[in-house]
Amino acid sequence: MQGVSRRSQQHKANPTQVKRAKPAQRRATVGDWIEGARLRTLPLAVVPVVLGTGAAIAAAPGEYHWVRALAALAVALLLQIGVNYSNDYSDGIRGTDDHRVGPPRLTGSGAVEPRIVRNVAFACFAAAALVGLALVIVTRQWWLIAVGVASILAAWYYTGGKRPYGYAGMGELFVFVFFGLVATLGTTYVQILRIPGDAWWLAVAAGLFSCAVLMINNIRDIAQDGVAGKRTLAVMVGERTALRLFTAMVLLPFVATVLLGMLYPLVHFSWFALLLLVPALLIAWTGTTPKEQILALKLTSFGALAWALLMAAGLVFPIMTPAPPAF
Repeated sequence: MQGVSRRSQQHKANPTQVKRAKPAQRRATVGDWIEGARLRTLPLAVVPVVLGTGAAIAAAPGEYHWVRALAALAVALLLQIGVNYSNDYSDGIRGTDDHRVGPPRLTGSGAVEPRIVRNVAFACFAAAALVGLALVIVTRQWWLIAVGVASILAAWYYTGGKRPYGYAGMGELFVFVFFGLVATLGTTYVQILRIPGDAWWLAVAAGLFSCAVLMINNIRDIAQDGVAGKRTLAVMVGERTALRLFTAMVLLPFVATVLLGMLYPLVHFSWFALLLLVPALLIAWTGTTPKEQILALKLTSFGALAWALLMAAGLVFPIMTPAPPAF
């Protein structure tokens, strides 16, 4: 690992940020549960569905199914919320959140019994499975059941189980696969039952944005995770390299803007997403407090959503616009 970072030095200088004593137990409020769902991460569940639907419409204007798109969105949101509660539960019972400097968690703060948080996570996974099963039945693509099972297992074992892969530096890899490739290509496939070439570029971009949000989150917690023994990729490579990776993850999706812009000129409007993403990069590189890193995370998340909406609109708008009358 690289030398001690400025954030690590700051945390060591302030012992209250190295080990947090658990506050007295209290009843969790609705606000606590909403915070536990981590709303700032939910745009990442919307991004692949927007992109996958845009790819479906562009490839087969008369074949896409908006109801199936909404079902895919429900699956993505339920899995994202489920993994957030699962992470809350698993990190809480392992003691990882005892070292947090961000908002307190349901389990780690003692506000909710661990089994309740775990059961809520399982309920989200079960609801996602039911909606996914409905999509399988409608499309008659029974092999998608295996994809759904793999997605739920990946969501749970991120921080759950005896050997969570999120503690072994593989979080970004699984996020890229399941919240990028699987979510985007799956959304396209359930609507038109094929995957056009353009969808792959969009899927890679969605995966990179999801990785970027995870990376900036782990950069914020790099000192605390190191103390807790949570070896995220950021902990393993060090802060400076992690920031370089974060920068690459934020900017590489614009390769898709350039390439698809050759066929769909209106997708160049997605460059406007940089109005959110550039400030995120600047804050990530210059910020020294957890609050600043949370702001960078939010800007990255909403910047990814802005890019996806503008990209999808650029793909779809020329198809939805009627041709001018011929004279």
